Amino acid sequence: MNEDDFRDYASPPCFQHELEGAGFAGMDREYVLTRLDTLLEGERAGARGLRDTRADFGDGPLGELLAEVGRDEARFCAMLTRHIERLGGTPSRATGVFYEKLLSRPDPQARLRLLDRGQKAVVDMLDDLLGRTLDMELRRDLEEMREVHVQNIARCAAYLADDR
Repeated sequence: MNEDDFRDYASPPCFQHELEGAGFAGMDREYVLTRLDTLLEGERAGARGLRDTRADFGDGPLGELLAEVGRDEARFCAMLTRHIERLGGTPSRATGVFYEKLLSRPDPQARLRLLDRGQKAVVDMLDDLLGRTLDMELRRDLEEMREVHVQNIARCAAYLADDR
């Protein structure tokens, strides 16, 4: 093949934008739906657990932090449900085991440390998904979810550091 020859590729990357909303653009549908469901169950567990934890620890700075993180978790439940349905899946109605684990911790510091580990696990799962080919709408929402979780990890770590 010389430099004057033109090679016609089946799906050049410059046309990726045309696939938005058209399907999975190369991603493993079942794997992605399973991971989204796992994230949904975890976010639901976090939202419920943080709501119940806030009731245990009041309306001070810790209570407000937990409420804000819990609102983020609930918002991401809605987003994940929407994407699972949009991609042809049926969202899980289960609540992840994180809920029971969180409530079993007797003090706020132990709950925040567990929350921190849970948020880090979500970031790792999101990194895995973001390393795949995703449609632009899902990628954008998962990137935002990742950023919010990273921020919440930092906020909880700062509270724990100040509470020593």
